[in-house]
Amino acid sequence: MKEWFGLAARLVVGAVWIVAGAIKLPDPASSVQAVRAYQLLPSSMVPTVGQLLPVIEIVIGLALVVGVLTRGAAVASALLLVGFIAAIWSVWARGLTIDCGCFGGGGFDPNAASKYPWEIARDVGLLLLSGYLVWVGRTRLAVDRLLFHPTTASEGS
Repeated sequence: MKEWFGLAARLVVGAVWIVAGAIKLPDPASSVQAVRAYQLLPSSMVPTVGQLLPVIEIVIGLALVVGVLTRGAAVASALLLVGFIAAIWSVWARGLTIDCGCFGGGGFDPNAASKYPWEIARDVGLLLLSGYLVWVGRTRLAVDRLLFHPTTASEGS
């Protein structure tokens, strides 16, 4: 049962990362603007982070969907989500009204404050699923199963 739930978790989290990255990838200037709007990083780092973030999201998403190096991809997913939750919490606490830029966009958003709790809740849910994947490691229909043999008899069932 946990392997099937793990498969569902892998596909959900992976698909979210792929969609988030794919939406941002064609418009790197918008991604950079979204990172800049948080006012958390030194200005010299903003372009690099803004341009690399969509690629990193897509790579993590593909690894999760395919099920290759699942535990490592889930750790990377969890770390990014912790960072995103902290960043959203930070702008909320500082009274900034910006679009999270999670699925493209970014910059000023007059309605942002009402969205922050939902964005944090969404990311916490994805963080819990990522944590579950760190815990279970291998799941059904994953390349990991072909690359690495089960270590116990119960893993094969």
